[in-house]
Amino acid sequence: MPEIERKLLVDVPPPLDDGTWSASRLEQGYLAITDDAEVRVRRTDGGAARLTVKSAPGLTRVEEELELDGEAFGRLWPLTEGRRVVKTRWTRRDGDVLLELDIYEGSLSGLATLEVEFASEEAAHAWAPPAWAGRDVTGHKAYANQSLALYGAP
Repeated sequence: MPEIERKLLVDVPPPLDDGTWSASRLEQGYLAITDDAEVRVRRTDGGAARLTVKSAPGLTRVEEELELDGEAFGRLWPLTEGRRVVKTRWTRRDGDVLLELDIYEGSLSGLATLEVEFASEEAAHAWAPPAWAGRDVTGHKAYANQSLALYGAP
């Protein structure tokens, strides 16, 4: 299934304690990364785990997800050593779109990005970001989570 998504930097996040945002902590590690695709595992603070395969960063990407049980995640997680990101994902609806504000931890502390998925490329191009969102980095490999996991913040 294709994923149509824009990604923007956020210098100063909006107030997150206003009752409109919900949060989940994510641990994400990469099993394989090539120029054309990535394979990752992710676990939320609620314990849900997934294996995801995505094509290279860009506005439109192929994305397939499979649920993992805790044991499978536990076997795969050690294979991601040195290729991980940890972040809190704050989400809220804004009209027809879901805003996903990622605030990173550890060596990426201080980095925040906004991801927004769309039903079509036309909708992605027509969308006006909120005033607190900064530079659009959609398709910039340096800001892809796989690159952040390998090389740190640009």
